[in-house]
Amino acid sequence: MTPTAPRLLYGVLSARSLSYATICTRSLFRNALEPLSLTLITDGPEDVAALTAMMQAIAPEPRHAWRVVGKAEADLRAEDVFAKFPHLRRFRQGHPCWRKVTDPPLFALDGEEMVILDPDVYFPNPFTFEPTPPTGLLLMRQDKNCLYPHDLVRHAFEQGVAMADVTDIGVCQALAPLDYEWLDGLIGRLGGADLPTWSPHVESVVWAALAMHVGGGYLDPSAWFCFNYPIAKRLQLRLLKVDPMALLRREPIGRAKCFHAGGKAKAWLVDAEKAGLLQGSGPQDRPTQPLPYRPYERARFDRKQAALKFARSVGIMKLIDGNA
Repeated sequence: MTPTAPRLLYGVLSARSLSYATICTRSLFRNALEPLSLTLITDGPEDVAALTAMMQAIAPEPRHAWRVVGKAEADLRAEDVFAKFPHLRRFRQGHPCWRKVTDPPLFALDGEEMVILDPDVYFPNPFTFEPTPPTGLLLMRQDKNCLYPHDLVRHAFEQGVAMADVTDIGVCQALAPLDYEWLDGLIGRLGGADLPTWSPHVESVVWAALAMHVGGGYLDPSAWFCFNYPIAKRLQLRLLKVDPMALLRREPIGRAKCFHAGGKAKAWLVDAEKAGLLQGSGPQDRPTQPLPYRPYERARFDRKQAALKFARSVGIMKLIDGNA
């Protein structure tokens, strides 16, 4: 029997993520029904050492492979791969989350798949990844749009940049390489050196634009489930002092292939696992059908801005201590 080729996975994270990245990575290797080859891309030597220690403690089965690489090695590769793309080279030096767009392709051969994972995605059931399509991009889908900062999104509309709505970047699947020339031009149109390096969400804007450029679709949200954190849930936590575990008990985590604990939920993962809230209901080993991308319409964006303006005017945003 011919051995099954490993699925090629990538993560971009620092040692600051270890509290939840450890249990998420352990769930990945515990429940994967396919052999995996995971590349973790991090920052300096201390981060490399910390993530290496994490992987050694997890001790994946011999059918799996893993490696940890630091930013210095990625920088050397980027000098060559992005030699003709100044905006991409500069983009890599912005917020660390932005490197999730640029750095996995540096370690993939042309034509190889890239399954790019956030450090806060948990796998509650024995599962298989979806097939990576020969063209296009797969992203998770969530109920709440997370394209920020709003000034950047407004500028993108003014520049004629098409973006997919309700995209979630907990899991991304595509073949290497990405369209570097187009991405370089996109980053220039979005602002280039003036992009707000304080905002990790710029990454989401780039992925949403790339999705509309190359096509593909949303991973089935019933199998690839993203925690949604709307104002109603924030008010429950802030005003009613609802236990976060009570919120998680209402979510369909047990039926999912993957649970993306986005936002504040990542801080609840360790307690949720101890409380048994992340236990699965059984193998999730059948492929699911992607859903077509939905364009983000300017009218929807404008309605959202009006709603936020009203929420601020009546003090709701202060109550939840958020900035939506």
